[in-house]
Amino acid sequence: MELGEGWRATPADDTLRRAFPDPEMDDASWMPIVVPHHWRSHPDFAASDGPLLYRVPFGPGPRPEAGTRTWLQFDGLFYQGDVWLDGAYLGDTEGYFFPHCFEVTAAMAARSEHLLALELTCDRPKKRQAKRNLTGVFQDWDCFDRDWNPGGIWRPVRIFQTGPVRIARLRVLCLEATAERSTLEVRATLDAAAAGTVTVTTDITSSSSMSSSITGSCPTETPAPVVRVATDHPLAAGSNEVRWRVPVESPALWWPHALGGQPRYDVTVGVAVQDHESDTQTRRTGIRRVEMTNFIATINGERLFLKGANLGPSRRELAESTADELDADIVLAKNTGLDLLRIHGHISRPELYDAADRHGVLLWQDLPLQWGYAGVRAQAVRQAGEAVDALGHHPSVAVWCGHNEPPQLLDRAPDPVRFLARALPTWNRTVLDRSIHRALERADGTRPVVAHSGVPPHPAWGTDSHLYFGWYRGEERDFPAALRRFPVLARFVSEFGAQAVPTEGDFCQPQRWPDLDWSRLQAAYCLQKDRFDRYVPPVDYASFDAWRDATQEYQATVIRFQVETLRRLKYRPAGGFCQFLLGDGQPAVTWAVLDDRRRPKLGYEALQQACAPVIVVADRPASSYRAGDNIHLDIHVVNDLRTALTDARCDATVQWAGGSRKWQFAGAVEADDCARIGTLRLPIPHAEGPLLVDLVLTWTGGKATNRYSTRVTAR
Repeated sequence: MELGEGWRATPADDTLRRAFPDPEMDDASWMPIVVPHHWRSHPDFAASDGPLLYRVPFGPGPRPEAGTRTWLQFDGLFYQGDVWLDGAYLGDTEGYFFPHCFEVTAAMAARSEHLLALELTCDRPKKRQAKRNLTGVFQDWDCFDRDWNPGGIWRPVRIFQTGPVRIARLRVLCLEATAERSTLEVRATLDAAAAGTVTVTTDITSSSSMSSSITGSCPTETPAPVVRVATDHPLAAGSNEVRWRVPVESPALWWPHALGGQPRYDVTVGVAVQDHESDTQTRRTGIRRVEMTNFIATINGERLFLKGANLGPSRRELAESTADELDADIVLAKNTGLDLLRIHGHISRPELYDAADRHGVLLWQDLPLQWGYAGVRAQAVRQAGEAVDALGHHPSVAVWCGHNEPPQLLDRAPDPVRFLARALPTWNRTVLDRSIHRALERADGTRPVVAHSGVPPHPAWGTDSHLYFGWYRGEERDFPAALRRFPVLARFVSEFGAQAVPTEGDFCQPQRWPDLDWSRLQAAYCLQKDRFDRYVPPVDYASFDAWRDATQEYQATVIRFQVETLRRLKYRPAGGFCQFLLGDGQPAVTWAVLDDRRRPKLGYEALQQACAPVIVVADRPASSYRAGDNIHLDIHVVNDLRTALTDARCDATVQWAGGSRKWQFAGAVEADDCARIGTLRLPIPHAEGPLLVDLVLTWTGGKATNRYSTRVTAR
C-alpha cells in the first residue's frame, strides 16, 4: 500500500507540534500535497527552509492475520524526521538516501482508519565549514543555487506485510570472480518476532527483464536457478545478523562496456518459518572483481585506463528525476567515450545504478559529504554502512570515496602556504575521514576505498588531485609543466575544467549586455565573475553572444589539452581522470559541458574527441613562434583498444603562409598502450601568420585526426 495522495502540510510551530499527531485535529487549512516531492516545488513552500509538518489519513490498511507483521517504510526523507501513527510516537529518522522502517502491527490491528504524522527538518547550514546534515552537494555546492533546500518526502511511503521474520537488511557482495569460479557473500539482518529456527534459501538465477531497486523486488517469472542453497539458522527474538557465502561455478563475468558484456544475476533470499514463506528479497548483481593500485584499475584482471567525468544530480529536485533522464545520462557518458562517472558528492536514485549496470559504465561513488563538517562522525560511519547495503550489489560501483575536499588549515592562504599546510592534521581529514574509511573497508572489502577526494598526494593522507589550472590557478598551459615537476599529481586527476555559459542562456538576460546583473548570476546561477574577468573578460566583447561563444571555446580548449596530456601519461603514472562536470542539474553557468536540458556546449565535443578509443597527439605548440625558431614536437598514439593497431601510418603536415612540409611514420602500436611514434623538427619559416600542424593516423579498420594551431611573428 503506497501513501502518495491525501497528504497535507504546513510550517511547524510550537503550538502545532503539540497537537498535529492527534487524529482528531482539523487540518483543513493545511496545503494539500502529493508525495514524493520536495517542499520547495510547492508554491506555498517555495522559500521555506522548514521544518514542515505532514499528515495523511489512510485506511483500511493490510488485513492483520495471525503470524503476519505490518511495517511502515519511508524510502527517502530529506533529511531528519519524527514519526507518529494514530497519535503514538514511532521514532526518528536521519539520512536521505536509504529507507527508514517501523513496525506498526499492533497499531494497524487496533483500528481500521489511521493518521500518519511526520515532522520533517532540513536545516540550512549556518556554518558551511561545520555542517551537520549529510546531504552533500544538495546543500553546499558551487553548481547549485546556495538558497536551495532539498527538504521533503522525496521517495515513496509504503505499508507492507511480512511473516514473523523480516529481512531488515540484505547486502550482496562479490568476493572473487574468475571465469572458472566466483563467490558471492550475502549478509542479512533478520528481524524475528520470537526465538526459533528459520530456513534461509538463496537462489541465484540469470537475470530476466524484471526491475530492481535499492529495497529489492521479487521476480514475476523465475528462471531455473544457477545455484540454490538452503540452510537452517537459529534466531533470537529481535535483530539477528547472518552471513553466508555462495559459490558460482563457471560464471558469466560482468565487464565495463570497453571490455565486454554485462551479464547479471538475480540473488533471491527467502526466509521460511516452519515451511511457510515469511519474507523474500532480490538483488540484481554482476560477477566481477575490481582492484586498484596507485589509482591504476583492473577489472577481472584486465587493466583499464579510466576516462571519466563527474556527474552531479540530474536534477536539483532529485524526486523529479525520471528513470529515462537517469538512463540518458549514463548513455551520454558511454557515447562520449567515458568508462567512469564519479557520482559527485551525493547518492542518486536507484534507477541510475541500474542503468550503469546495464550499460557497463563504472561508478566512483562519493558519500554525501562535501567540504566541512563538525560533530557528525557517528552518523557518517553509520551512513557508510547504509551506502554499502543500498549499492554494494551493483557491479558498476567500482570505488567508494568518503568525503569530497575536506577543509584544511589555512584553507584560504596563498598556494605555497596551503601546500605546506596540507600535512597538518584537521578534524575532518584525520578524524572524520579516517573513521569513514575504516567503516567502508569493514562493510565492503571487495572494492577500493578512497578516504577523501582532492587532498593532493603526499605521504600522510593524500589521494587524488583537483587541478584547476586555467581557472583557480595559473594558466591552462601550465598544466603539463606542473605534472612534469610533480608526476604524482597525475596519477588520478578527478577534477579539472573551466566554466562556460550555456548556449541557451536566457536566464543571463543577454539583452542587458554589457550590464548584466552579475550579483544575481553569481548568487543564483553559480557564475564566477572574478574568474571570467581573468580568463575570458566580458569587457573584451561587444555582444553577449560573442562573450558566450568565447567562454565555450575557452572551456573546450582547457578540456581538450588537459585530457590529451593525461592520456599521454597513461599508466606512467596516470590511471585515469574525471573531467568536471558532465551535466547541470539546474540552469547555471558552471563547468558542465551539457546544460540542464542536456544541450551541448563546445566542451562536450572536445571531451568526446579527446576520449576516442584511439587518438594521435603532438606536443602542444607554443602560443606563438618567431621566425627562425625551431619547432620540436613529439607525436604519440594512445590506443585504448584491446587489439594492436597493425599497419598504422601517421601523416603529419605543417602548413604556413606560402609553404608546407610533410612527414610520414609507420609501424604498429600495441594494445592498451601509448607510444611515441616520431618527432617533427622544423625551423620556423620567415612567413608571418598562422601555422597549422595536421596529424592523420590510419590503421587497418580505423582513422584518427588532430590539428594544432599557432602563429609566426617577426623577430
